[in-house]
Amino acid sequence: MNNMKLLVRVGSVFMMVLLVGCASQSGGGGAAPSSSGDSGGGFRVQSVDAGVTITQPASMADVVSPVEICLVTKGYTAEPAKNGVNEGKGHHHLIVNVNLPDLNQPVPKDGNHIHMGDGSKCKKIELSSGMHTVQALFARGNHIPYDPAVTDSVVFFVK
Repeated sequence: MNNMKLLVRVGSVFMMVLLVGCASQSGGGGAAPSSSGDSGGGFRVQSVDAGVTITQPASMADVVSPVEICLVTKGYTAEPAKNGVNEGKGHHHLIVNVNLPDLNQPVPKDGNHIHMGDGSKCKKIELSSGMHTVQALFARGNHIPYDPAVTDSVVFFVK
């Protein structure tokens, strides 16, 4: 039975990596842009000196609900949305079990698009049992994401 559980997890992770990888090539994924622009192969070179990282929960972790999602930024400053649009600053959004939204529009606000407009860096969310994918998406004070997306993702299992 443990082998079957492992096989299901490996298959699930493969599918999530495939989905996230496809989203990355279509404008999502990665960190802040570097000044070098396009690398010539159609892919944008991205800086490793800036971005967002989900620090909790760990990838592939077994967790209980409510799940606490914690994030850190490098090269960006988290602040309340009410501070307005300030370059290099903004707030976090958690994108739960769906693809990243249109980067040219404000992030929707619903059960799959959770705003952290108070400038917080951790958020507890209720999730059902099973596998979940959460993507962090950093956006300006007007809820419009940076483009290319400042994002990270994690896959975990709620017991």
